[in-house]
Amino acid sequence: MEEEEKGGGEVVEILIETVNKIASISDYRCTVKKQYCNLARRLKLLIPMLEEIRDSKDSIIPQQTLKALVLLKQALDSAKDLLIFGCEGSKIYLVLEREQIMNKYHEVTAKLEQALTAISYEGLDISDEVKEQVELVLSQFRRAKGRVDATDVELYEDLLSLYNKINDSASDLAVLRRISEKLQLMGIADLTQESLALHEMVAATGGDPGESIEKMSMLLKKIKDFVQTENPNLDAPEREKNLPPSGSGQAIVDGSHQMPVIPDDFRCPISLELMKDPVIVSTGQTYERSCIEKWLGAGHDTCPKTQQKLTSTAPTPNYILRSLIAQWCEANGIEPPKRPSSSGTSKTVSTCSPAELTKIEILLHKLTSGCLEDQRSAAGEIRLLAKHNADNRVAIAQAGAIPLLVGLLSTPDPRIQEHAITALLNLSICEDNKGSIVSAGAVPGIVHVLKKGSMEARENAAATLFSLSVVDENKVTIGFLGAIPPLVTLLSEGTQRGKKDAATALFNLCIYQGNKGKAVRAGVVPTLMCLLTETGGGMVDEALAILAILASHPEGKATIGAAEAVPVLVEVIRNGSPRNRENAAAVLVHLCSGDQKHMAEAQEHGIMGPLVDLAQNGTDRGKRKAQQLLERISRFVEQQNHSQAQTEAHIQQPQPSSMANFGDS
Repeated sequence: MEEEEKGGGEVVEILIETVNKIASISDYRCTVKKQYCNLARRLKLLIPMLEEIRDSKDSIIPQQTLKALVLLKQALDSAKDLLIFGCEGSKIYLVLEREQIMNKYHEVTAKLEQALTAISYEGLDISDEVKEQVELVLSQFRRAKGRVDATDVELYEDLLSLYNKINDSASDLAVLRRISEKLQLMGIADLTQESLALHEMVAATGGDPGESIEKMSMLLKKIKDFVQTENPNLDAPEREKNLPPSGSGQAIVDGSHQMPVIPDDFRCPISLELMKDPVIVSTGQTYERSCIEKWLGAGHDTCPKTQQKLTSTAPTPNYILRSLIAQWCEANGIEPPKRPSSSGTSKTVSTCSPAELTKIEILLHKLTSGCLEDQRSAAGEIRLLAKHNADNRVAIAQAGAIPLLVGLLSTPDPRIQEHAITALLNLSICEDNKGSIVSAGAVPGIVHVLKKGSMEARENAAATLFSLSVVDENKVTIGFLGAIPPLVTLLSEGTQRGKKDAATALFNLCIYQGNKGKAVRAGVVPTLMCLLTETGGGMVDEALAILAILASHPEGKATIGAAEAVPVLVEVIRNGSPRNRENAAAVLVHLCSGDQKHMAEAQEHGIMGPLVDLAQNGTDRGKRKAQQLLERISRFVEQQNHSQAQTEAHIQQPQPSSMANFGDS
């Protein structure tokens, strides 16, 4: 063995260093904490023996003992790796693969026992006290052999049930709550670390993680979505104490505003900037895509942070971390970083003729002229060209029209403004153009039109926001830049078409959790309740669809409940269309979650009959929601009846008179 070639003193020094490293490991995952703490504590007890061997006057260690010390080093290395994983590894993996983890634990302890037993202590110059201590450690290892401590069966079964139905969108919220609390995955830092732990396991497999780890990643996404739903301002309470920059405990102060400090996990290790497009390499480290591509392009084949050789030079998008960065930006009032469009994606190519391209160039030249008449006619023609022809949309964008049209959104001329916003709406139909429009800084201009433009311009501005918000990243940007309040205003006072455009845009934007609170605070709930009850009922479908999304948000739930929505929702479940009955039931499920007042109110308005009908004849989702409500209200009624029976029994029980009590005393 290579280690045997080293001197005995050098081997002992390595052993002491390894045990000291083990002693420095702390904060084991809760699922393995007891066993791993016991293992680390026992190994620390070996330090006195190793130090006495090192300091012994007899510097020559017998060959047989040296071989045993080499075996001990190998066993300690295995123990160190095991304990590091117990400290930094995936919490989800440690629960679901507990049997494999415990087998590895017992394998390591068996190696340690074997190595310690092989040492001839009589031939070593160590004290009797130290020999007794080592004997104690050995006896503890022997007693622990094969012992399996009680596991948290509920946590394992909860995770297993969620793991086995990972594609089922209707996860039990109580199960998700128990899992997130027991695994301590309740904050942005916890979720990020779990994401990184899983990604490191992916990297360790050479980029081929297998179905189990992929499902664990999807399971983490479900937990993350639940935690963000429960607490939209995920990291707000921890903001100041949890986010120190490297080498500093202070936030950066800019004038009178204190700028939040970027968490280290969100910084690229190369640029130290907030990552826009985080990708993971084969060593498990995450970098900004452009930075790692530049590093690899310079001829490097190692990981910049660990210096390990990369088994693959193809980085993988870190979707979970990108989502967490967007959530952190939202909670801290920062515009989320725009992800650069990938240079590797194939762009749509226009097949316009040279004459058509020349015409587009002439129109763009007119857009830049100072003549309002030229601008008006050119913007109008571009609007029409982009309306019906996909090739025209590509050619117009590639010719550079988008920044020019964005510049015209703030023009005082209402007709030019209408043409410009409608042209952008038509151009946004092309998928490639959506990113170009947002990157050109169009959103503030679109919001300006939404607030100040003519009714036609406002309607088309709302429709443009809907089109752009199809891209998930744009939902965050559009909400951050103030589009939601003017959309709510248009929903309230617009024409029928304007209301429809505003509603579809709001629905799409509120799919992103961070926008729900903005919509509620902008007063969307009272507006939606008016639309539910207005004569004609032309907006009932849209109003209920938005309410069903907002009800999952704490502010949304409270505001809907305060708006006296229960009677209206019960009526929709009784007489509405299949889709509206489904959405009304979805809203009521949230309102009645932990709220006896709303359950009692729904019962008073005769909800049980309509719910039974919905559970039998509704859409699939409507049936599920109806069944949930029936179970909750039935439990509530049973509790009420039980309480009432107890009260009546107490009233009917004869009470002894005060004189009788006096006589008994």
